This record gives sequence, C-alpha cells and structure tokens, in this order.
Amino acid sequence: MKNHRKLYRNYFHILFLCFVCLAVYTLNDPSVDVMQRDTKTGKTDGQITVILDPGHGGYDPGKVGINGALEKDINLSIALRLKKLLEQNDIKVIMTRDTDSGLYSSGDSNKKAADMRKRVDIINNSKAVLVVSIHQNSYTSEAIKGAQVFYYTKSKSGEEFAKIMQSQLKETLQDGNKREAKSNDSYYMLRKTDCPIIIVECGYLSNSREAALLLKDDYQEKLAWSIHLGIFRYLNTLENK
Repeated sequence: MKNHRKLYRNYFHILFLCFVCLAVYTLNDPSVDVMQRDTKTGKTDGQITVILDPGHGGYDPGKVGINGALEKDINLSIALRLKKLLEQNDIKVIMTRDTDSGLYSSGDSNKKAADMRKRVDIINNSKAVLVVSIHQNSYTSEAIKGAQVFYYTKSKSGEEFAKIMQSQLKETLQDGNKREAKSNDSYYMLRKTDCPIIIVECGYLSNSREAALLLKDDYQEKLAWSIHLGIFRYLNTLENK
C-alpha cells in the first residue's frame, strides 16, 4: 500500500510539472495569447475574424501616381499579401474584394455610393473584431510623404488601434516618418462601421520616391508585414481587458 501511495504521489508530481511547463509555454507564446478570444471580440468557429478592405477597384482607380501607378492595384496587392500573413497565424480573413472589381451593379446610378454601402454591409454583417482599409494618399506638393493611419473621431477603440498601427509602421519602415494617427468624422466607412476600423494610407503616390517604392514587391511585403504586426499588437491589448 505504501508503494502504491508513493507511486500515486510521483504520478501527480509529474502531472503537475507538465501543467506548469504548458502554462509557461502558453504565457510566453504571443500567438497562443492572441488566439484565446471569445465571441464578444470576434472569434467565430474557433478563429478570430478580421476584415481587409482594399480601397477602390473596377472603374474607380483611386489616386493615380506621379509614375502612373493606380492606387486600386497597390491596395489589392498589399491586402492579398497581408491576408496570407494573417491566415498563416490562423486568422480568418474576409476581403471586401479580392479582384479588380468594384462592389456595385451595372445598373447603379451612383456606383461610388453603392460600392461604399456594400463594403459597410459586408463589415457589419460579419463578426469581425477589426477592419483594416488599405489606401494610398496623394497631395499637391510632391514633397509630402509618409504612411498615416486614420480613425473615427468618436471611436476610442479605433483611436487605440490607429495609434498602435501608426507606431508599428514607423518602427518597421524606419523612414523618418513623423506623422501621427489622425481622427476623422466625415469618412463614410469610419462613420458607418460597427467594429473598430482604421484606414491605413501606406504612402503618397504624389511623391516620386514613395510612388516607386509602392510598386516594388519587397516594399509591399514590408508594408503587409508591418500592418500584420500592428494587428497582432492590437489584438493582444484586447486580451488584457
């Protein structure tokens, strides 16, 4: 009987050590930290849901670069790269578009308005924890440059997400960008979307250097990597709330 008690003690001691090791591993693994989320924060079918919105598409090219580059094409390319990175980390990704097409019907009299309404419908009918809308910027002065993130003025969660993303873009790109995340109360997408949404303006197509970079595969990959890191940094803040 004493031998049996000793055997049981040894067994439970080993089992306890296994649980301790597992707990230590889990606490130090950020991917595990992010994935453990309930349905209130966008987890469906065991996965976190994120929406990527590549701006423009179809008849609408968006901004046209100083080098002739079309914003709609750059937006989609970066979004598809970002989608791949997120899916590699078990994130469920919904794309508002994944081809060069707008979200409108041929019979729509105002295709731009129809496109925007459809994007908002996709977002609000999902159970996404967040939305990243990918765009490129432009200005009358070629000297203006730098990525910038926008959020809805009345959204505290959007503001937090935007500041995290702006910080991550600066850290990854290391291009001397001094821009800060900026609030906006007029953009339709920001006003009408239920969950936290940010607009990431990845660069200025009116700036010759950035316009050239935005066409390069390695720079698009770098942007996608930076945005994906910003998403995970924000998701990790939700775990502590």
